[in-house]
Amino acid sequence: MKQTLKRKIDKHLQEYYNSTDNALLITGARQIGKTYSIREFGKRYKSFIEINFVETPEAVEAFRTARNSSDLLFRISALTSTPLIKGETLIFFDEVQLCPEIVTGIKFLVQEGSYRYILSGSLLGVELKDLRSEPVGYMGVKEMYPLDFEEFATNLGVSDRIFKALEEAWETRHPIDETVHAKMLELFHLYLVVGGMPAAVCQYMQTNNLQQVLKAQQEILRLYRRDISQYDPDNKFAIEEIFQLIPPELNAPNKRFILKSLNEKARFSRYSNGFLWLQRAGVALPVYNVEEPKVPLLLARSRNLFKLFQSDIGLLAAQYAGGIQLRIIQGDSGINYGAIYENAIAQELVAHGITPYYYNNKRLGELDFVIELNGQVIPIEVKSGKNYMTHSALNNVMACDAYDLPQAIVFNNDNVRTKERICYMPVYMVMFLRPNNSAPTYYKLDLSLLQ
Repeated sequence: MKQTLKRKIDKHLQEYYNSTDNALLITGARQIGKTYSIREFGKRYKSFIEINFVETPEAVEAFRTARNSSDLLFRISALTSTPLIKGETLIFFDEVQLCPEIVTGIKFLVQEGSYRYILSGSLLGVELKDLRSEPVGYMGVKEMYPLDFEEFATNLGVSDRIFKALEEAWETRHPIDETVHAKMLELFHLYLVVGGMPAAVCQYMQTNNLQQVLKAQQEILRLYRRDISQYDPDNKFAIEEIFQLIPPELNAPNKRFILKSLNEKARFSRYSNGFLWLQRAGVALPVYNVEEPKVPLLLARSRNLFKLFQSDIGLLAAQYAGGIQLRIIQGDSGINYGAIYENAIAQELVAHGITPYYYNNKRLGELDFVIELNGQVIPIEVKSGKNYMTHSALNNVMACDAYDLPQAIVFNNDNVRTKERICYMPVYMVMFLRPNNSAPTYYKLDLSLLQ
């Protein structure tokens, strides 16, 4: 029996199609559940048509030569036995990286107005980078990721009552019930092993067998390596080497990706396409260095100084030596959790729409992350040990008048506490670090003096 997963994308799809007639393109890495979520959403319509450009290669040529919307609709009807019902049909184009023409042509289908459209595919950032004509104004884009920790906890049965209590503790900076805290920390350690790839999560929910989870993760890793060899044969060895080096490089003292690990004479310009491919394919998360923790962080970004994280924390754990999974869950003190915790935090921030950076200064020291949230820069330290209140670099940066930072967060294994402008939060509480999308964004300029 196939396990049903609750995803945040479900609510987004409902709200999107209730608010606009435009199409929607779902982007993201392979195996993160895009197709499954779209199919589940499609059950809301009287008629749901799916055209997969991998399984139906003849559709690629059919759409490539279509002249207009009428021609496109005629060819769609010829490819399916499902009836097209005006106003009550959702048409799903899957694996659209094989047919960029349908992304261009969606404008005309939306203009025609008879049906609703949704698109998805893998490696879209790689394959559609040279798109001839993007349908601006006719198609929204939604980036999808593996299950974040909140989704993982929800699917394993954590109740809304617990989430509300945790969020209240986050907002008020009050400690959490110790029993709840201990169990949530245990759940977070499980997430470090299982991760957020739906196949791995379902295996755990069905069997509680970590070996079955590992098999699912290893199959996904094999798929990613196959993608590398198929989609960029000229650079496949460099890309695969970079991908394989993510775990050991994260385990290095400063976790920064060192090109000399690839080759003593390696230059960033030679390997830049490989890093870019991994990022665009959604299988790696680069976190760039910033020269100053000031708004906007993007302007202070360094082009070739970065840390490279796995897109899914479970896949990172699967790349470590066998037997580490149970040790992570049990909180074995002999494991270096620094890299594992940081990868989980980076993954969570990206899933929440926050771009993480890191800061390194010879005089002040290095911060694990700095983020820009609701107009403010927030430094973040990630501590997996008992001495989590020892952080000289964070103290130096917070004391710097030139930066005038209002608050900092230290994620750790202990309960909630605050000291001056530094908030010490349980590592699982990162799920509440997200943009305030409800804040008003309108502004009216008074021009009466110019009239």
